[in-house]
Amino acid sequence: MGAGQSVPDEGKPPTRGLHVLRVTPGSPASQTDIEPFFDFIVGYDDASRSPQMANIEAHGFEKVVVEHEGRRLDLIVWSSKGQTTRHVPIIPSREWSKPQQLEENTESKAATQPSLLGLSMRICDPEFSLDNVWHVLDVLEGSPAESAGLVPYGDWIVGWSGGVLASESDFYDVVEAHEDKPLRVYVYSFDFNTLREVVLVPNRQWGGEGLLGCVFGYGLLHRIPPVQEDSTLQHGQFYDEAEVFVPADKEEYKKHDYGFERDEFEAVPPSREQEASPSTSQADNVGQARLSLTSNGDTSSLHYLDPPSRSPLLPVS
Repeated sequence: MGAGQSVPDEGKPPTRGLHVLRVTPGSPASQTDIEPFFDFIVGYDDASRSPQMANIEAHGFEKVVVEHEGRRLDLIVWSSKGQTTRHVPIIPSREWSKPQQLEENTESKAATQPSLLGLSMRICDPEFSLDNVWHVLDVLEGSPAESAGLVPYGDWIVGWSGGVLASESDFYDVVEAHEDKPLRVYVYSFDFNTLREVVLVPNRQWGGEGLLGCVFGYGLLHRIPPVQEDSTLQHGQFYDEAEVFVPADKEEYKKHDYGFERDEFEAVPPSREQEASPSTSQADNVGQARLSLTSNGDTSSLHYLDPPSRSPLLPVS
């Protein structure tokens, strides 16, 4: 098992797929190149039957996986990041979960069966899977966002530990519900083509404006740019549940070349947008963000994260 072999794709996203939300560490899926949030299982290929790709169903797929316990099954996986389809070989097994089972109570062992693949998935339309992402545009000094290591212009929030976020307001609702509590979010770095888990602690005691001290862009102009095939995420680069992002210290940070003078490592590198439009300053972006513009699926907005004001018709706790 390992990196799957790419196969020709039709140039269009599939109409239906099983969206991978989590890959459990140590599971059969963790030994492949399947990426959480970006990959969709759209079918399977088995020598004993014809390939199945159209309208994959969770129940039918589960039966196929059970039938292949202990032997190879080729998954047909579509990547929303690379817009490509590939075959990923995997051997469904429960052996990986036996050490954990031995630590559990006998009654609980009988109540649940361990996963054969180690994947958490949901049925959805892959075409719009990356519409709901939040682009980090500015991070204030001393803020919770800075403490968590969010990088302006290079990072996108794609989900949280509770699953995917279905609309623009979902993220702000989640942040508000976690005031003074840890919030685990999944952050994609375009610069390094990696997905990592970040712990945010939204609060109003850090000394600045908003719960996070961060400006987010949402909408058509803030989607994740296409990624070249030769820069796909390497196996093992997704941080497991026990690991969190810890900002590098000065010496470690200076080992990397971010395109500016290393003795000024604390500066934020200019964005592509700023290079294209030098007359537009970062301060102008922040000023626009304070307006908290509304958006729909075809437009974009900026938000200075304090969550939007509640309607007076809604109950306030």
